[in-house]
Amino acid sequence: MKIEIISGSPRKESVTVRVALHLKKRLDSYADAEAGLIDLRDWELPFVQHVWTAPEKAPAEFQPLARRMFEAEAFILVTPEYNGSYSPALKNLFDHFPKQLRKPFGLVTASPGAMGGMRAAQQLLLLTPALFGIASPSLLIVPQVEKKFNAEGELTDAGFEHPVHQFLTEFLWLAEKISEVKLIPSS
Repeated sequence: MKIEIISGSPRKESVTVRVALHLKKRLDSYADAEAGLIDLRDWELPFVQHVWTAPEKAPAEFQPLARRMFEAEAFILVTPEYNGSYSPALKNLFDHFPKQLRKPFGLVTASPGAMGGMRAAQQLLLLTPALFGIASPSLLIVPQVEKKFNAEGELTDAGFEHPVHQFLTEFLWLAEKISEVKLIPSS
């Protein structure tokens, strides 16, 4: 299963990317998953003008990104909280593509603050069905992110292992169940 982890902060000093790096390392050890990391710091997407309906319909410089978005069977969104919501760069990314019909989404928020981006998580729960995706009910909310993960994405707070494990277990269960569903052919 191809899973794209999207690190939604365009800021050079992003601390949320630490969580994305950690999740990628964890998924790399899972035999049934092929995890990629789309770091929005690497892509200066313009504001959406047209929906790219196929990789070759994207401008040449964005075709590698478009291929990854179209080939993804599932997404994990990792975002900081910006004024009570998710990163505008994350929304702009998805606005460039068609609906993500029946794709599972894992939702992760991270913040240096004590709330961990909880309000952003609530907004992601509204975004996912608008994209026609299916949100895993187990969210990963990471308060005081810089105390839980180092710059290389290593977990430095052993007490946070359980929430990470539970998030990944529930997300992978959902993703596997969705991939097993065979659609009824139209008559």
